[in-house]
Amino acid sequence: MKLLLHACCGPCSLEPTRLLKAAGHDITIYYANSNIHPAEEYEHRLATLRAWAADAGFEVLEGPYDPATWEASAGRIGDAAIAEVEQARAEADAEGEREVEPGSPDDTASNRCKTVTDTEKEAFADASTPTAMTITADGCADEVAPDSRSMSVNDTNSEEASLANAPLSASSTSGAAPRAAVLSVDPARREARCRACYRLRLEETARVAAERGFEGIGTTLSVSPYQYTQVIREEVERAAAQAGVAPVFEDFRPYYDEATRESRELGMYRQNFCGCRISDLEAAAERAERKEQRAAAKAAERAAHADERAAEEAARAAHKAERAAYDKKQARKRAILKSLREQGK
Repeated sequence: MKLLLHACCGPCSLEPTRLLKAAGHDITIYYANSNIHPAEEYEHRLATLRAWAADAGFEVLEGPYDPATWEASAGRIGDAAIAEVEQARAEADAEGEREVEPGSPDDTASNRCKTVTDTEKEAFADASTPTAMTITADGCADEVAPDSRSMSVNDTNSEEASLANAPLSASSTSGAAPRAAVLSVDPARREARCRACYRLRLEETARVAAERGFEGIGTTLSVSPYQYTQVIREEVERAAAQAGVAPVFEDFRPYYDEATRESRELGMYRQNFCGCRISDLEAAAERAERKEQRAAAKAAERAAHADERAAEEAARAAHKAERAAYDKKQARKRAILKSLREQGK
């Protein structure tokens, strides 16, 4: 099959291209990653991919780099989730973290919002029955009637486009968000952000595939154990059906360790975050948290053995005192003997 393979980076392309080529596919790599931030990171990953692909014999096509479109879809979902956490924490701090009954005047953002599992699953429903979702001014997810416009992340020129009403938090303008807020985001909301991100890139891949005569599309995203594999599969199939090409999906996670080993041997640039500004914050926060956990574990271990170390110190001090007393006694003996010898002369 003439396959247009979406690739997120060079290291993640190693095993998928090998396996798909062995399966008989004619592969062209498509680099469509408007999520990557900043632009220097985008260029670094692209250069790494091109250098490897040239040696491996794969053509690389570059898609449009349009961070604004990403911000209008996945970025807004991420910002709304972080803003909700920040708002809930601020309200809890202001109210002394007292428990609030749902529906009360003091209800927090978490109580006001409908569970994301319900709304966002509906928002990303089957394309045959499109359902959209907006994020309201208080950061909550609201379902839009099925006859509204489809949840297409490419549709950013209309006020009715998906998530177009989502508020931008301080993180979207300053490029930073509180570490605790990022880590506290509901996993379902994080998954929704990633789904929108996958959709943006895979829709673009499928569109180009259809325009240029490719028979199918695939992606290297599923090689990473840190991605939402089932969501990737759903979005590959959805984008392919929408564009009239075949979906080629495989769970490449079993080959992640081999891809990691090979990319290190090749000296390839290996990024330490997924790509978007929010994932960069998440990765940095998680690294900091792991560092804190290791430090806490070491401190706990030291505390657990404090009595043992104190006993050892006491034993060493006692031995040192005994040795000092013995040396003093021996020195006194030597002084007496010396005095007797001198008297006998």
